[in-house]
Amino acid sequence: METGRDLYLDLMKRCLLNLIYGDREVVPIGGGLAGRVVSRALQSSGLSLVRPKKFDAALRAEGRDWPLYGQTMVSRPRLDNLQQCVATLLAEDIPGDLIETGVWRGGASIFLRAILKAYGVTDRTVWVADSFAGLPPPNAEKYPDDAAIPYHTMSELNVSLEEVQGNFARYGLLDAQVKFLKGWFRDTLPTAPIARLALMRLDGDMYESTLDALTSLYPKLSPGGFVVIDDYGGLEPCRRAVHDYRDQHGITEEIVTIDWTGVYWRRERG
Repeated sequence: METGRDLYLDLMKRCLLNLIYGDREVVPIGGGLAGRVVSRALQSSGLSLVRPKKFDAALRAEGRDWPLYGQTMVSRPRLDNLQQCVATLLAEDIPGDLIETGVWRGGASIFLRAILKAYGVTDRTVWVADSFAGLPPPNAEKYPDDAAIPYHTMSELNVSLEEVQGNFARYGLLDAQVKFLKGWFRDTLPTAPIARLALMRLDGDMYESTLDALTSLYPKLSPGGFVVIDDYGGLEPCRRAVHDYRDQHGITEEIVTIDWTGVYWRRERG
């Protein structure tokens, strides 16, 4: 039997994905040479850069288009996984806060805050880390895997702090349990005032962004905590960063597939 909590969180998923009303317009992502490069890269990963003229709810639920009005590109299975992970860490009393690195319009972070509210949790913080100015230009000399990625030229990925805060406020979830870290990950995460984490969701797209987040945050992850990687299956630079970090630090926990691009693993307890 569904509870009020179940119904609330289900409705949150539908709203964040904009499965309630759907989008009608065709929206091309990017333009010019950079747009064509990104189009080829993302199309090879299964993403649609031009939405069908008729809204496709199945495509949206799979996280394979870019919403015009929704607050997240994260698929329904990935949102379901976040709920399952948080429910588990709460049931087992795994200590620590929750963080998302790379938030776009804030949808997945909003959902994390909604889960805490649905469970009546008042002693954990949701950290929202982003430049709020798009992605950084690739540092090709230091991170050659990012050399051909022109995401920094895509205005569609540039969402301001004020817009993200406004999206939280629309759901009544902008409060003292939400804290924002504005800036490049390499600058903000090493000194972020986070004592301990129970869940870290990484959505940085690039090798550098993924490695920066793992380097700064994984040491703070509690045993029994969860690492969720959004772009592992869809973007090769992200996948390589994950494996390079795991190999360097002897991390052997099983990587579990969520959907066509998302994965997670759980840190072993001592």
